[in-house]
Amino acid sequence: MKLIGGFGSPFVRRVAVSLNLLGLDWDSETISVFDDPDAVRKHNPLVRVPTVVLDDGAPLIESHAILDALDEIAGDTKRLIPASGNARRKVMQLTAVATGAMEKAVTAYYEYRFHPEEKVHEPWVEHNEGQVMAGLAYLDDVAAKVGDGWLAGTDRISQADVSAVVSLGFADRVRPNLKVQEKFPNLAKFAARCEAMDEFSSVTP
Repeated sequence: MKLIGGFGSPFVRRVAVSLNLLGLDWDSETISVFDDPDAVRKHNPLVRVPTVVLDDGAPLIESHAILDALDEIAGDTKRLIPASGNARRKVMQLTAVATGAMEKAVTAYYEYRFHPEEKVHEPWVEHNEGQVMAGLAYLDDVAAKVGDGWLAGTDRISQADVSAVVSLGFADRVRPNLKVQEKFPNLAKFAARCEAMDEFSSVTP
């Protein structure tokens, strides 16, 4: 299968890390939706990344739906989101918090990337940055409680861990003014442990 999109996108990167953890065979195709939209459009009418193209040519779009499909492909013994029950709800909850923080960091970053300086709306940036900080603070509290374990209390790494680590790393890279590594030391320590794994380090931005 083929993953379309650059690892600078947290949504692309969390799919890439997940593919590695699931042990699936895949290739990367780094395409910018701004520089070459038609190359993405032929697989995804929304012209968004990540997009995954399966070996039979069928496309998967939107990272949450892609991750669900990849879990199914990999099978129950490898899946990163438990199939049912309390464990599934816990992983999904933490993944949602991490993903929400990613989304808000993207929004704050794009305000400066795509608007001229005189058009940047600072209160909107501050609102989104506040949501980034709230989400990461929540995950930091969870990281403080689990110690050397996994965030959702699972017996192995889950999508909650992947998304939390990717979210922190992205916020640190595009909103350095927030000083997230310094302000969330428990999550930063947890992330450093994960980032040392080949599954993460091989797909750094």
